[in-house]
Amino acid sequence: MKKKISTLQTIYREGKEQLELSGVPDADLDAWYLLEFVTGISKARYYGNPEAGMEEEEVLRYRDVIRQRAERIPLQHITGEQEFMGFSFQVNEHVLIPRQDTETLVEEALGVLKPKMEILDLCTGSGCILLSLLKLGEKQGIAGLKGTGADISREALKVAEENGRRLEIPGDQLAWVRGDLFEKLEGPFDLLVSNPPYIPSGELSGLQEEVRLHDPALALDGHEDGLYFYRRIAAEAGKYLRDGAFLMLEIGWDQGKAVRGLLEAAGYQEVEVKKDLSGNDRVVRGRYGK
Repeated sequence: MKKKISTLQTIYREGKEQLELSGVPDADLDAWYLLEFVTGISKARYYGNPEAGMEEEEVLRYRDVIRQRAERIPLQHITGEQEFMGFSFQVNEHVLIPRQDTETLVEEALGVLKPKMEILDLCTGSGCILLSLLKLGEKQGIAGLKGTGADISREALKVAEENGRRLEIPGDQLAWVRGDLFEKLEGPFDLLVSNPPYIPSGELSGLQEEVRLHDPALALDGHEDGLYFYRRIAAEAGKYLRDGAFLMLEIGWDQGKAVRGLLEAAGYQEVEVKKDLSGNDRVVRGRYGK
């Protein structure tokens, strides 16, 4: 019989205190998520009996994941999961962790989906944008959608492929391409979405440790002014888009005016800047016209 060496409440408090001492943001919440991850316990069960005993191996495992989080390893890299648009995605050190801000991009794109659209997701990373669009489009009865996810990172595409399998998206509906933006792509596409790297190189050193040390630099570095990839997309995308196709790009909170100007200068029509739930500029969208 396995030995019970401590209680849920005692170990949870211990974890929370260790994370607080290490300066981890939302220490209380992360300590709980890790307890849930290790034990599988729900909040209802915990509050119903916080004095329930824990087995020794569970305590040791919990202390280990708390130690990792105290070292500022992202919670999602410890659990290997991140929820996005109601789906669970596998994540690791090779992909940007999906963030709520990016859901604004998906919601904008959902509003223009039509049957048999061909969707291109540049800098796809975990595949969360493209896969969410395909799954949610299916739920809405939008038939015949197809998607292509492109990324320069071979390891990122492995994660995206696994997420496609986990979400049970048929192979004939989905393609993954390794290349630098439009390299190796053919098209034409009806919708282009992208969350490209957009942080100016000089600002990378000031990012949170979780981001600076553990998110892939390839997914963050937008070169000198953060606009390098937007310039390339604005200049090159037209060769790969059908007449009337939509282009939607996630941006940094202070980049709306600049990216809007790039699309307008490239001849895109109906260019708009959309805000996220926090009221910050988050998505620039436009339509391609030949």
